[in-house]
Amino acid sequence: MHPRIEEIKEKRLVGLHLTMSLTNNRTGELWKGLMPRRNEILNNPSTDLISLQIYTQTYFSDFNPANEFEKWALIEVADFENVPDNMETFILEKGLYAVFDYRGPANDPAVFQYIFGTWLPNSDYRLDDRPHFEVLGEKYKNGNADSEEEIWIPVKIRELSDI
Repeated sequence: MHPRIEEIKEKRLVGLHLTMSLTNNRTGELWKGLMPRRNEILNNPSTDLISLQIYTQTYFSDFNPANEFEKWALIEVADFENVPDNMETFILEKGLYAVFDYRGPANDPAVFQYIFGTWLPNSDYRLDDRPHFEVLGEKYKNGNADSEEEIWIPVKIRELSDI
């Protein structure tokens, strides 16, 4: 699995978030809060859903499945003029990402073990301290082995001092 490297422009997003950990995974609860209300979010440039995670700087170096992170269920919008009640805005800043086209069940940790344990250490990139996200498009089928999604990992070009 080889990623493509993309520079994204700033994105405006609207949705909900929860704090969770891998041992206290509240992803289902988060999406159950957004999906019945997704049609309230107007001015969408696409029908894609975005699952976004914000980790602390030491999350991966001091990895523990009980460490908490912030997870968002989001939809991209053109502007923030009509934000539904009890929903929040999020600005995803521009930056460089390694984008993995993934096919398989979303709860399979093997893809992330490959990305962080094999691909990243052997690449010309290092992890950047920005949000990670998945784009859940038309081919995404929650819990299905034939599901397809894009996994976006924030990266920076590795410097000689990083080696």
